Amino acid sequence: MWEVPVHVIDFEGSRRSGIVEYGIVTLKEGAITQTTTRLCAPTGDMHAREIQQHGITERMAESMEPFSADWNTFADLRMAGPLCAHNAGFEAALLEAVWACPRSSPDFSNPGKSVAEWGPWLDTLQMYRRLYPNLERHNLGDLIEVFNLQAALDGYAENYCPLKRRRFHCALYDALASACLLLRLLEEPTLKALNLPWLLRQSAASESTRDAMNQTELL
Repeated sequence: MWEVPVHVIDFEGSRRSGIVEYGIVTLKEGAITQTTTRLCAPTGDMHAREIQQHGITERMAESMEPFSADWNTFADLRMAGPLCAHNAGFEAALLEAVWACPRSSPDFSNPGKSVAEWGPWLDTLQMYRRLYPNLERHNLGDLIEVFNLQAALDGYAENYCPLKRRRFHCALYDALASACLLLRLLEEPTLKALNLPWLLRQSAASESTRDAMNQTELL
């Protein structure tokens, strides 16, 4: 169990439309301590396919502040603890399209060091691919089903999500789903004692990045 908070994030949107909704779940010492979500004004056109998927129309979001208004929120999160997502490359790309880098922040994969980067990210997709390679699918919904987490997820959604945003492809719901996967790993007898740098290494998108992180720890 690690002492720093982990911030599980999900974005709805695309490079074209920008981020139109975000959800944040903060975990500390194995429990949810805070959640945040809001709609954001699009910065470009939304395709009909996107609207069908996430259920957010331009009319619903156009009166909201754009995502860029929340710089302090996300910069402060990154300074406090690592960011986490399911398929973190997607969230990272959308975040970096708005702000290339945060303030100088701790490198939680290399304690005592600082970086001006949003990562390294915890990524529940990469973790589960490495830890459970024999599963046919590692999509968010599939993993929730395989590991019997739907009841727990629905309970969290009832407590934290807006009434009409309690399904997959709603930002806070998806962030809660990813948080359920991360919390489940902490309950595994063989994994619960493992430290944050180890989980960050399992989250690396490539073996070369993972090897580099291993080498850094050895130096």
